[in-house]
Amino acid sequence: MDPLPPPLSVPPPLTSTGLSLSGLLPPASLIESLLYVSTELAAFNPFPFLQTRNTATAIQRARLISSLVEDLHDSLSGGGGVGRPLPPSSILCLTELCSVVRRTKALLESLATGSALWTLLNTEVFAKRFLCCARELAAALDILPFSLLPISADVREQVELLHRQTKRADLFVDGRESRLRDELFCIMALDRRERGFLDFNKVDDVMRRIGLKTAAAYQEEMKRLESEIPKQAGTGGLIAVSNINSLIALVSYAKSIIFHCSRTEPASVALSRSSSWSVATSPRLSNSTVLNIPDEFRCPITLDLMKEPVIVATGHTYDRSSISRWLNSGHQNCPKSGQKLIHMALIPNYSLKSLIEQWCKDNNVPSTLWQRPAAAEAAITVDHISETRAAIEAVRMTAEFLVGKLAMGSPDTQRQAAYELRLLAKTCMDNRRIIAEAGAIPFLITLLGSRDPLLQENAVTALLNVSIFDNNKTLIMAAGGLDPILKVLREGAMMEARENAAATIFSLSILDECKAAIGKRADAMLGLVSLLQEGTVSGKRDAATALFNLAVYDPNKTPVVAAGAVPVLVKLLMDEQAGITDESLSLISLLCGCEDGMREIGKRREVVPVLVDLLRLGSPKGKEHSISVLLGLCKDGGGDMGRRLLMNARSVPSLQSLAATGSTRARRKAEALLRLLNRCCTYSSSDPA
Repeated sequence: MDPLPPPLSVPPPLTSTGLSLSGLLPPASLIESLLYVSTELAAFNPFPFLQTRNTATAIQRARLISSLVEDLHDSLSGGGGVGRPLPPSSILCLTELCSVVRRTKALLESLATGSALWTLLNTEVFAKRFLCCARELAAALDILPFSLLPISADVREQVELLHRQTKRADLFVDGRESRLRDELFCIMALDRRERGFLDFNKVDDVMRRIGLKTAAAYQEEMKRLESEIPKQAGTGGLIAVSNINSLIALVSYAKSIIFHCSRTEPASVALSRSSSWSVATSPRLSNSTVLNIPDEFRCPITLDLMKEPVIVATGHTYDRSSISRWLNSGHQNCPKSGQKLIHMALIPNYSLKSLIEQWCKDNNVPSTLWQRPAAAEAAITVDHISETRAAIEAVRMTAEFLVGKLAMGSPDTQRQAAYELRLLAKTCMDNRRIIAEAGAIPFLITLLGSRDPLLQENAVTALLNVSIFDNNKTLIMAAGGLDPILKVLREGAMMEARENAAATIFSLSILDECKAAIGKRADAMLGLVSLLQEGTVSGKRDAATALFNLAVYDPNKTPVVAAGAVPVLVKLLMDEQAGITDESLSLISLLCGCEDGMREIGKRREVVPVLVDLLRLGSPKGKEHSISVLLGLCKDGGGDMGRRLLMNARSVPSLQSLAATGSTRARRKAEALLRLLNRCCTYSSSDPA
């Protein structure tokens, strides 16, 4: 649900004329405007089917505000037409009141002109918007100077009562609407393999209870649902778009069943005959005009009955084979709307597919016209190739089934589906490719915002496993996955989720274009540095590896340093229990490649003793990185840094040992550092006493 709005900000100062420096309306215009908009809102009637109590309460509040403004208008205008001045301290409050009333009016208008089914599905969302309006109204009335306003005692008492009521306002969700919404969800999530076909008596009952009682009402509802798609389409609304498409198909099919009878025939009679209105079977059943296929069941490209309906980024539905050919031919736009597709994921529309299957069975349409031809593959003689194909087809069917559960299931079902996709994506590249083709990525991204800790963890881990396939990295970024992944990294409910988000950042950053995109996000660097401090050993290692991979791209080095990575890394070097010494050293060595990094490392006086100890006790890689950092510090810090190093009694013996027995790179760097220290000694001895 949407978060509540922040409290009112500090008002701008007022000028001597009563106008704010930010350009508030003149008092007379403000009163006229507030009176007009509150009167308009007060003229609404409570909605009879949905959000009845919330709309009635909002309208009643508007009537009280209208009474207040009418009283103010009459008092300020005066009997002789000479206007009295409005107290300057009330201007901000009345301006905010006007804004709140406008927002409330816009909310009621959107409900009045919007889809009833969409309103029902989002019952709690709309209820919370009403609560937001009430809280905003209370905040505006908090600063209303009642004692300075020329209003009658009755009006003042009513407004004070309104103020107390709005301050106590709480979220109200009608239990009847919640139960009705659950019934609608059950209808939308119908899976013929589990529950059988739709009960249109139940569908008709649900539709009537939200005011859809005629064929014209059904037609208008479909138009309203279609107008909702552009608002929800895009990176964050794929589940919403899928639900809207499912609702459109449901309303269309229900309309054809429920109102197929004559105008005088009761709907119940038609419902009892719903399986008998099929067309006569014919050798030409593939002809669309003979079948009279509902428009919603046709592919917009071929106009044929869809076998595998899928949803593209714009929210429009096509048959998978048709849209795949369109995309594979190089097109990057939606054929129906012409809009550029922000990603190429094809989301299976399972509800529409189920409705098409039911329609086909009701109308005796041969299965060859609406089932995938892949079933014929089972008849092929089993050999190595057919076994491989069968295995791939099994994974594909499993992935599509699980994605359907992600799209339409309850939270428990979604959690289990995300877990199974997580396991399926763990095994091989083919599985990762197939899972992405089944449309899992946008749904997994959406589920990252779940308040269910296990669902969030399963979703981010599934994305991590899927992202190992390089093409999927691009899909994740294109589908807007970076923001939700970073939010899990910073605020994940479980440490495992945060750590797997860091691992996902590392996986994505394998691609150069992703390195650049992630590097521009300060919250990415801050989140990884925070995990370096707070994570488990595994989580710290994931964070350090992700930061290293990002810092390989030179422009990212400075942001990593700016996020505070250096002091955390130095602390990790000094902590024997941290368990990521080599990873920390690698990153410190890499950050020496920028001026900010070198300066920040040089300020840490504890760095030199730690690095000298690692020259003796570290791993071969750790010794190489320690020499690299010391060599960089001496070159950058000059004689002072060299003298600091020479003051450590263990430095020269450790370097000499490495110059004699270390790896090729370690010997070369040790010799270079010894020469540098030798020059420092020479300069020191030649200095005047």
